[in-house]
Amino acid sequence: MFAAKRRTTRHAQPDRAAGATIAAYRAPRWLAGGHAQTIWPFRLPRASVALRRERVDTPDGDFWDFDWLEAGAEADAPLVVLFHGLEGGSTSHYARALLALLAARGWRGVVPHFRGCGGTPNRLPRAYHSGDHAEVGAMLAAIRSRVPSARVYAVGVSLGGSALLNWLGRAEADAARTITAAAAVCAPIDLTAAGMAIDRGVNRIYARHFLATLKPKSMAIAARFPGLLDAPRIRRVRTMWEFDDAVTAPLHGFAGTQDYWARASSKPWLRAIGAPTLVLNARNDPFIPASSLPAVSEVSHAVTLEQPRAGGHAGFASGPFPGNVDWLPGRLLHYFTLIGGEPRGRPSSR
Repeated sequence: MFAAKRRTTRHAQPDRAAGATIAAYRAPRWLAGGHAQTIWPFRLPRASVALRRERVDTPDGDFWDFDWLEAGAEADAPLVVLFHGLEGGSTSHYARALLALLAARGWRGVVPHFRGCGGTPNRLPRAYHSGDHAEVGAMLAAIRSRVPSARVYAVGVSLGGSALLNWLGRAEADAARTITAAAAVCAPIDLTAAGMAIDRGVNRIYARHFLATLKPKSMAIAARFPGLLDAPRIRRVRTMWEFDDAVTAPLHGFAGTQDYWARASSKPWLRAIGAPTLVLNARNDPFIPASSLPAVSEVSHAVTLEQPRAGGHAGFASGPFPGNVDWLPGRLLHYFTLIGGEPRGRPSSR
């Protein structure tokens, strides 16, 4: 296994592993600005991949839905676990791009859905949040029990990246018992900075997009569990601050939005991370201010910081018009190959 080097650059330097080079991310000339680089990849056609759904019982009597990549991989092939972003899942554009590349490489993949994101209401009055380290740890334990001898890599995108970093920081060196390496993509490292940014100006279009599904789910919880949530207050929610104060905080034991954002931010935990971890953030992300991103002095030696000037929020489109979203999964698998010494191609049968 190669040692991870701590690095932070506005333009990531090319890495070399197994004879291949991954270039630093540069946005196409035809796609300028953080908003375009966020929205356009979301609208591109998504890869079709075969998935097998497994319903997994949780330790507290609820369930998760795991979507496993069905690609005929070898039994000893590496496994990549993807923790999705807010209101995302296995159909998200970044998930489909990663799963398609995993299939092409002969790797395995799984997307564990946070509660409420699998398409079926959960049994308990619980959802998910950016600091949900216990949920990430429990999901990884369930996955590890199903693949006891596999090399496991974990990726978290946006909210999923924040929750994963929270788990990594708390697990410290013990994380290596579960995973070989990890990557967080466009994670809101400082929730207060990100939360304030998404409720300002044109960024409100993103808040409205998320609230379009978050509010109906929350109203359903309020109806199923009378007295737990204030349904009239949820109806009046117009911002993410208001949503977190009315729903996220009371469901998960926080005193309010400010308490949630302070306690669930991953930034204070970055110095404690012991497993090799790539933290990738575009500096033009519309609702993660560049000023809130960590510096080398704020992370452990196991963390590699990569902060390209462009890319938007979980976008990273590349190629000639209309473009593709191949750069990000390629970058992730290149990092995992470098750390784990994985073969680049589909493994030969034994």
